[in-house]
Amino acid sequence: MRLKKFSLLLLIFIFSASMLFAMGAQEPAKPESGASEAQPAQPAQDQRVVPSSKGEMYFSFSGITKKVLPSVVELDVVEVIKQETPNFFNPFEFFFGGGRGGDNGGKNGKTYREREVPGLGSGIIIKQDGDTVYVLSNSHVAGKADQITVKLSDGQKFEAKKVGFDDRMDLALVSFQCSDKVPVATFGDSDSLEVGDIVLAIGSPYGYESTVTCGIVSGLGRKSTGNVSSYTDYIQTDASINPGNSGGALVNMKGEVVGINTWIATQSGGSVGLGFAIPSNNAKRIANDFITKGKVEYGWLGVSIDSVEGNDYPDLRKDLGLGNKGGGIVLGVFKNSPADKAGILPGDFITKINGTVISDSSQLTKVIGTIPPKEKATFTLIRNKKEMTLSVVLEARDEEDKVQANRDIYPGFLAINIDEKMRTKGELGDIKGVMIVAVSQGTAAEQANLKVGDIIQEINDKPVTNMAEFYNALNDKSSKKMFQISRNGQKIIIGIVK
Repeated sequence: MRLKKFSLLLLIFIFSASMLFAMGAQEPAKPESGASEAQPAQPAQDQRVVPSSKGEMYFSFSGITKKVLPSVVELDVVEVIKQETPNFFNPFEFFFGGGRGGDNGGKNGKTYREREVPGLGSGIIIKQDGDTVYVLSNSHVAGKADQITVKLSDGQKFEAKKVGFDDRMDLALVSFQCSDKVPVATFGDSDSLEVGDIVLAIGSPYGYESTVTCGIVSGLGRKSTGNVSSYTDYIQTDASINPGNSGGALVNMKGEVVGINTWIATQSGGSVGLGFAIPSNNAKRIANDFITKGKVEYGWLGVSIDSVEGNDYPDLRKDLGLGNKGGGIVLGVFKNSPADKAGILPGDFITKINGTVISDSSQLTKVIGTIPPKEKATFTLIRNKKEMTLSVVLEARDEEDKVQANRDIYPGFLAINIDEKMRTKGELGDIKGVMIVAVSQGTAAEQANLKVGDIIQEINDKPVTNMAEFYNALNDKSSKKMFQISRNGQKIIIGIVK
């Protein structure tokens, strides 16, 4: 009996000791005498760090929203479209006046009717000068509007007018009169954005004014697609952007506008997490031009350009000694343009402008467009496999329709190396030369009867077997070029005056 009691007491003692040991093991270590308890390092306000606990991830965007929301407005627009009406014979008008065309503003017997097309978008208050308030939005929202109503976040409405718009950048500026002070947005530095940064999109999707959505910066330096403006790069975000958000604000965590929400990639018409915004640094210059000049002035170089990626230009990198450098190839030069005056030639490969490294032809167009007219710029390029620099004084770019109508470009056609696929398809055998694959309408090349499929074998009696030889012969100092061409197996000679 005593043995059983002793065994029971021993078990209780062992169990109690184990529990005390386990509890003691869970206690945090005490600092040694004289040592202060270590405190977790606090990141600087603008330092980006990975949260170390759930507690650090608890936050709200209400403070940012309260700061920015009042400066983002809704734009209700109306575009008046004139449509020609069918011209039916009206016997009443014939006998009693008005004629067949009526006098409804018709010309040459035609009548027209006006149709009002409503639209919706967003805008950002960027400046107040006395009683004049300026609102920045997209050109596709307000650029063609005949009536514009600005609705503030507090419900006030004002009739507005256009200050300026530019389809090439897809930005527009409108203004309205208000004697009271209104909230003005603060612009941030869009160049400081990093992929993964949290951003808010603020606007009026589908007419739900003052809507805020949250996402991250999904990508930077995105190119446009389709009919979207190529005169700027874009910030990509997965913050929900829908119809009506256009012209609204993309905001960073400091409450600064870092982008103008502009377009979405979608098949459904709604957000699928692919939204794009014009960087604020690009938009600020345009807005200032609207206010000070009433229009945007772009620099004009006077060349046709392209990138040389993919298989569009067989062996061109090898022939011209381009290596893996990014840049834009000059395909043609307009007569008396800044490029022509500075000595830029077809076949030159532009790699830098004022020290800015050029990745492709799209970036080349953007960089040129941001340089003010009459300003000298330094172009770094590769010619004859050697790097060189040229100083160019840019001019103001004409309206796009005038630029497209200019046909005074040299040489006015595009030639490329003949690859094996072209040889096989065209049954060309081992013929030497470069093939014309495009001829620009209205140019001297077209008027001289150069045609797609012609194989250039000589220029001014100089053999042409690759693109390096083609550009060397094309750019010699003679003003008259005699092309020996093989066309459907026949040898012909065609001349062009530069």
